[in-house]
Amino acid sequence: MGLFERYLTVWVGLGILAGVGLGLLAPGAFQAIAGLEFAQVNLVVAVFIWVMIYPMMIQIDWHAVRDVGKKPQGLVLTLVVNWLIKPFTMAALGVLFFQHLFAPWVDPASASEYIAGMILLGVAPCTAMVFVWSQLVKGDPNYTLVQVSVNDLVMVFAFAPIAAFLLGVTDLVVPWETLLLSTVLYVVLPLLAGMATRHVLERRSAQAVAGFVARLKPWSIVGLIATVVLLFGFQARTLVEQPLVIGLIAVPLLVQSYGIFLIAYLAAKVMRLPHEVAGPACLIGTSNFFELAVAVAISLFGLNSGAALATVVGVLVEVPVMLSLVAIVNRTRHWFPSAAGPQAALDRPGGARG
Repeated sequence: MGLFERYLTVWVGLGILAGVGLGLLAPGAFQAIAGLEFAQVNLVVAVFIWVMIYPMMIQIDWHAVRDVGKKPQGLVLTLVVNWLIKPFTMAALGVLFFQHLFAPWVDPASASEYIAGMILLGVAPCTAMVFVWSQLVKGDPNYTLVQVSVNDLVMVFAFAPIAAFLLGVTDLVVPWETLLLSTVLYVVLPLLAGMATRHVLERRSAQAVAGFVARLKPWSIVGLIATVVLLFGFQARTLVEQPLVIGLIAVPLLVQSYGIFLIAYLAAKVMRLPHEVAGPACLIGTSNFFELAVAVAISLFGLNSGAALATVVGVLVEVPVMLSLVAIVNRTRHWFPSAAGPQAALDRPGGARG
């Protein structure tokens, strides 16, 4: 591991502090950056996410992607956790905490909006950031791409009906431009660029791909830290002015994150999935497509609503939580079989048996 990967937690912590500090010292600059958006997708954040995931896209071997169907268990786990478990546990935890446990400190109207924001987070599984988490746990990049792509496809059809059902409304307005543009910016375009780059490098030599990716790796971490600085800078004032509310919202989100991860990780162990598939499969369900959740919350409830605040808190807790889960995945690598090669997780019936 390089300097950036070895001390990633330190860099993220410094990024959080820098974001809050800069957001308080120069709010105008962050407001100007926040205004650089199209279809409620911030273009500057999109660039940094691009920097993060482009190196991972270069590693994707399309010959291996075509063989994913030979080993579908990881896909099944991802789909079950993301669409049959996660949205409903998120809604249940929101009701438990804000209508019961936290009822003495939160008025009913605000509680309903906080629950709504949590639901929107629960119905939006991660898209772009999961490529970062997959790389940090040495996941199979080919399988991760398929997992993310299938989830994106399901999200197009399932996001609105599930969210509408859990919110108890029938006129849910989904910002389709945001959903489609985010998918194009965070998945399709980096993927095409990665494919083109890999094709050019493979024509040079077999070692060219690995060498180029190794040189780009530090920039991937820089993109992550820059994204953290921006997100915390955007919300610096809220962090300072509403610490109690943010703390209350963070509690059920933390319970949900670690609970969903535990369910998925234990299921992956029972299924004897290779570590390279199990790690990313569990992290996809734990992380959230926060750009979409924030956009829908703002469009439904307003910029200053409790629902929008809840989705923002989801952004704030996600990076530290995901880094802790990455550490857990890496330390428990011995729990799982390990694929011997890039296609072993796909080609071996039942995966490697260690």
